[in-house]
Amino acid sequence: MSGLKFTLSIVVFVISLNFYAQEIVTDRPDQTESSITLEKKSFQIESGIRIENSNNKNKVSVFGPSTLLRYGLTNNIELRFVSQYESTKIGIAGLDKKYSGFNDLEIGAKVQLLKKDDVNTEIAFLSHVSVPTANSYITSNSVGVINRLAISHSISNKIGLGYNIGYDFVEKYSTLTYSLALGFSLSDTIGFYIEPYGAWGEQNYFESNFDAGLTFLINSNFQLDVSYGKGINNDMEYLSAGFSWKIPNFLVNKKS
Repeated sequence: MSGLKFTLSIVVFVISLNFYAQEIVTDRPDQTESSITLEKKSFQIESGIRIENSNNKNKVSVFGPSTLLRYGLTNNIELRFVSQYESTKIGIAGLDKKYSGFNDLEIGAKVQLLKKDDVNTEIAFLSHVSVPTANSYITSNSVGVINRLAISHSISNKIGLGYNIGYDFVEKYSTLTYSLALGFSLSDTIGFYIEPYGAWGEQNYFESNFDAGLTFLINSNFQLDVSYGKGINNDMEYLSAGFSWKIPNFLVNKKS
């Protein structure tokens, strides 16, 4: 992965992200959820694959397909469904352990709280319920909640800042989360972001990470992406690639 990491690092600092100028607005590839909801009756698919190493490369996981489905119920409310397949191999002292299957399903909604033409700040709140549907190796064995307050500011027509503050309660444990994504725009089709993110859990455990990524806008409703992330105070490293596809007026009969 080190060769790919070096290549991506070089590209990331040469090409910039059209993070706010494009028509399609996505919640991937970064960890920061957008502060914008889908338009009414629009449907969006965001899917990808992620390869992650941790524990000094003794644990290798492949997450994918990881899929987020979004539907605009109104112009201010969207419904959300998250499904992810995981395949993990752990090698300790010559003993290999493997498990795979779909993670617990997540069902939720995002609500637009603030969006005005004369204000450069947008705010949304999203919440998911995690349902224990996975097998015994992966499931949390209990219903959980995942919450985010998403805020963004348009610094200029080429620079945007988005950040999340979150609270999760999963498997009887509480976790505070944060993320801060900075996007830059130089073209209408290619772009780049950088982002620190992490979590603070019970027993004063603090995890800090960093990632960066590229987006490639094929057209106003279809986008490709690639990203790289690494733990700052923990042993984690990943590569991810995926796509986002927006379908306006989904299941709406158009008159000829």
